[in-house]
Amino acid sequence: MHKAIVRTLLFYIVAVLLFTSCSERKEYRIGVSQCAEGRWREKVNNEMLAAQHLYEQDVKVTIASAHDDTQLQVKQIDSLANTGIDLLVVAPNEAEPIAAAIERVRQKGIPVICFDRKVKGDNYTAFIGGSNVEAGHAIGVNVVDVVKGITASGHRPLVMEVTALMSSSPAQERHEGFAKALEGHNELDYVCREGDWSSETTYRIVKEQIDTGRLPDIVFCHNDGMATGAYKAVVETGTEGKINIYGIDGMPDEGLDYVQFGHQLASYVYPTGGGEIIRLALDILTGKSYKRENKLEGILVVRENAWSVATTTKELMRQNGNLVTIQDKLEDYLGLYNTQHKALIASIVLIVLLIVAVVAIWRAYVLSQRAIKKRQALNEEETLFYTNPDSRKMRQVFETPAEELPAPKSQTTIFAETLNEAIRQNMSNPSLKMEDLGETVGLSRVQLYRKVKSITGLSPVELLRQMRLQQGYVLLSTTNKTVQEIAHEVGFSTPGYFSKCFRQQYGKYPMELRNSTNVT
Repeated sequence: MHKAIVRTLLFYIVAVLLFTSCSERKEYRIGVSQCAEGRWREKVNNEMLAAQHLYEQDVKVTIASAHDDTQLQVKQIDSLANTGIDLLVVAPNEAEPIAAAIERVRQKGIPVICFDRKVKGDNYTAFIGGSNVEAGHAIGVNVVDVVKGITASGHRPLVMEVTALMSSSPAQERHEGFAKALEGHNELDYVCREGDWSSETTYRIVKEQIDTGRLPDIVFCHNDGMATGAYKAVVETGTEGKINIYGIDGMPDEGLDYVQFGHQLASYVYPTGGGEIIRLALDILTGKSYKRENKLEGILVVRENAWSVATTTKELMRQNGNLVTIQDKLEDYLGLYNTQHKALIASIVLIVLLIVAVVAIWRAYVLSQRAIKKRQALNEEETLFYTNPDSRKMRQVFETPAEELPAPKSQTTIFAETLNEAIRQNMSNPSLKMEDLGETVGLSRVQLYRKVKSITGLSPVELLRQMRLQQGYVLLSTTNKTVQEIAHEVGFSTPGYFSKCFRQQYGKYPMELRNSTNVT
């Protein structure tokens, strides 16, 4: 009868565990690879983070920035794909070099959404973003209207376009739309110079044009950051008020303010759409219908509407910031809830196990009573076996000296070995978080900090950096890999930051160590 009771209790334990596991919802992990940083991309990131909990599904968004470094973005894309993400969102730094990395992601069965920019070819799941052709065309149409007023005074205007890096799809498309708007307007002169998205390069190009003696009447820059470089050149050459400047992005404290101050004649609000990106990602992941090409609408900003657009945009950004803060707190509360929920389930299981233990103890008691009698009968034989000289040699065959037995591992040693292995397996991931390490060893972030600090005297972040530098030291001493390759392999986002930390740790730069080891 007691066997039937035990079987029934075990059945209930299994049922409780299955119910608990089935009740956990699927969490979709979305990796985001940003080509660069800046206010516009910061706004996109905050919108995506704010949208994590706006829908029915659970979503976890992880964002990495390549800082305008194409090779770094390729490595980040491969790293994100290897962390088990369900979908990749990418804004390519350059259209062609990123295509091969996207192909590797697609071969793993991971959907890819391109936003703002496209890769060369059509090997992506969906695209979402504003129309760069329309943005360039809208600026061009406004320029033509301004040109009419200039030509009415008998002056032949010069229109100058400073493009961004033409290997990127936004630069190509913005140029295409702008040039198309100017087609057939022979009353103006038009020149086009290639830049690289930076204000410094734009400043140099515009100043060189001004120094030729032929002032451009209009300068169109592919974003508002570049437009600040054009404005700097205008101010320094004393031509302010003679040159009209246009830009694209329309962000508060940047393009929108520049238009209100009169530094720019106009800007174009290029939509961010972070919430729409997450919605499209969930439609793809949950098997719902979706459009492959998704266009977000922008708006031309001139002095007359700049204030209202800026006010509205600032308010939306403030609300998004509040949402992100609220969601961070909600995640903390949900983490506490999940902990309490698991504790409750564990308590139920422990109670059931306690009942099983009581039954087992009762059965063991009955069996022990039976065994006592047998043991008493064997005691005399055992005493003879251990005291009889002829039996000692035989007994020694079966005995192992205590000094030869392996020493048991302490809990601290087991924890250190587990954490060490987790760090080494994830060392190349520049986006590695302490929460991920804590989850591996079964500790919260605070518990992980206290445990590591008490054992090593270092914080988890300091320990991670030290282990990365130690691995970098080994690779520099034993391989012929470049400093950049080693920096990325051990998880540093840039070689410069790796070199700086390396020198702080070892008192010399990586190349000084390499030269001293004669590794070629």
